[in-house]
Amino acid sequence: MSIWEALAVLAAGVGAGTINTIVGSGTLFTFPVLLGIGLPPVTANVSNTLGLVTGNISGAIGYRRELSGQGRRVVRFGITALIGGLTGAVLLLALPSRAFDAIVPVLIGLALVLVVLQPRLARALARRRERNGTTDEATDGGLALLVGLLLASAYGGYFGAAQGVLYLSLMGLLLRDDLQRVNALKNVLAVVVNGVAALFFVFAAHVDWTAALLIAAGSTLGGQIGARVGRRLPPTALRGVIVVVGAVAIVEMLLK
Repeated sequence: MSIWEALAVLAAGVGAGTINTIVGSGTLFTFPVLLGIGLPPVTANVSNTLGLVTGNISGAIGYRRELSGQGRRVVRFGITALIGGLTGAVLLLALPSRAFDAIVPVLIGLALVLVVLQPRLARALARRRERNGTTDEATDGGLALLVGLLLASAYGGYFGAAQGVLYLSLMGLLLRDDLQRVNALKNVLAVVVNGVAALFFVFAAHVDWTAALLIAAGSTLGGQIGARVGRRLPPTALRGVIVVVGAVAIVEMLLK
């Protein structure tokens, strides 16, 4: 790797750490760069996942204030994310890379629709819960959210681009909470998924450690930048960023 290639990977790591903390989809910054410097797709994916873990941790720390009072959710959803992330990591090494190519853009597109319609849908769900007398039981999203998070985490362990968009759409719709607090929870789940996938890859796959360490350094800095920027965005602006990033992800996946 030349000095210019190293700088490109480092810069991509900063961008990925920043956008991962705010929305997700940081892989859209790093993965093409790793392919561009000549890494095979699976090695690039594995090295990228490993490198982004520190950025996820940095972003979660930056959002620690918004995590207050969410300990029960962190444990419950974290276990779900752990199972899903490990499943996705195993699938990455067991299945051909084209296995999810057709369905992923559709999933992201549906997630973006949910993000846009979230305020209206959330109000409708709240009225339905009140009529049915299930307001307290629905505080943590119920079985529907657990299943959705499990599938999103499996996808995250497999590849991860726009994983954060999927998390935000699901939790934004099914949790009755502020979007910034939901975003903080998303960052913790990303730590769990990328962490368990990275641990698995260390023992089961080839890692380009130079690329992984450069991304780790950049994404750690980006995580702090993202936390500062993200928490200042009002809900409408945050939804706008989610939609833009998700749309870019769809276009990139369709064109690759």
